[in-house]
Amino acid sequence: MTLHRRWAIFTMVACLGSGITLATDADSQTVASVKNSFTFRHYLKDDDITVKASKGVVTLNGTVSQDYHKFLAEETASGTPGVIQVEDRLSVRADQPEAGSDAWITMKVKGALAFHRNVSALATEVTTDKGVVTLRGRADSEAEKQLATEYAKDVEGVKAVRNQMTVGSTEPATRRIAEKIDDASITAEVKTSLLFHRSTRALATKVDTRDGVVTIHGEARNPAEKDLVGKLAQDVSGVRKVDNRMRIVQSEP
Repeated sequence: MTLHRRWAIFTMVACLGSGITLATDADSQTVASVKNSFTFRHYLKDDDITVKASKGVVTLNGTVSQDYHKFLAEETASGTPGVIQVEDRLSVRADQPEAGSDAWITMKVKGALAFHRNVSALATEVTTDKGVVTLRGRADSEAEKQLATEYAKDVEGVKAVRNQMTVGSTEPATRRIAEKIDDASITAEVKTSLLFHRSTRALATKVDTRDGVVTIHGEARNPAEKDLVGKLAQDVSGVRKVDNRMRIVQSEP
């Protein structure tokens, strides 16, 4: 074998090896970004989720405790920079409450409150009896108490809300430590929040976030629906501003 040919083979192998290394480094960075996202570190921290990446394709394996955690995990991974596709192989734990049951409604109300910064989700106790939801705990203000009632009423299956919360400063331990929330997590939280509310869950919306600014596209049937989407998105933790570009498309009589 000539010296020239040996050098060509060496160069090719070196380039291939470098490509593999670069791909591996990028995949490792993608996995780290998903795992270190706000949603994975806070909302999904107790779930058994394995994250793998290969050439921009992220695969999620494991088990989550609630059905919306599966959606939250997939949406967060999808919004992570560098991800081109997500293979969601997550399963939901078998001991889920029956849809429409009091336990199911309680779970949905807790989830609806969890993403909003202007309600004390951690300081709110939620119970349900025959579709009637009772809220107990503490709210920082009367406005916060009323907002908790408003959010709970708009959850599917809720017939009425009895808000027995007392108004007064909540304990510091119940407040989430302020920190910057990544755009992928914000997008996932906004999308999940809209699904929890029966007034917005049927609306087809596209949500994008850049530096905390949320842009929403889609169609609303009237100005009230459009305004509600903007209001719910604005109250999600980490959102700096909402650019609501939804079109109002009125159905024909």
